[in-house]
Amino acid sequence: MSTSNQGILASFDYLDSAVGAIQGLRRAGFKKKSIQAFAPVPEHDLEHAMGYGQSPVRVFALVGALTGTATGFALAIFTSMDWPLVTGGKPIVSIPAFVVIAFELTILFGALSTVIGLFINTRLPNIKPLEVYDPQFSAGRFGVYVSAAPDRVGEARKILTDREPAELREDPEGVGHV
Repeated sequence: MSTSNQGILASFDYLDSAVGAIQGLRRAGFKKKSIQAFAPVPEHDLEHAMGYGQSPVRVFALVGALTGTATGFALAIFTSMDWPLVTGGKPIVSIPAFVVIAFELTILFGALSTVIGLFINTRLPNIKPLEVYDPQFSAGRFGVYVSAAPDRVGEARKILTDREPAELREDPEGVGHV
């Protein structure tokens, strides 16, 4: 008997059925890593059912923006102190004059760190192709794929069939070729 996971792909016509199936799987103790959801459009109900919280990308943007602000002021102050230009008795380090470069670097570092955070959190580039995808998921259906140990496949199948899927396919090897 094989100890590798087996997969089941259920295709639903309605969002509520897919959300109910995911919630049932999560209540039964299936981990977030073993469940994949597919939808033709972004749906926040699926995200909540999967247990996703707020995106950590916003932290990357905040840290990048604050780093950009500090870098902008540090660059301008360092430049003024290294090559002082005394004009009319004004101070060499004048913060209001440095706000422009600090603002520009805030935007630049914030945008770049947001893109970096996006790539890190979405694990892009994805080297291995998504083999479990069905083209019907782009045409209006919702899909739920669950990977389970052989002794829990029956439980997963029952949870999915209770939600009356339009189609249910099994992957005995659990490698995503459904």
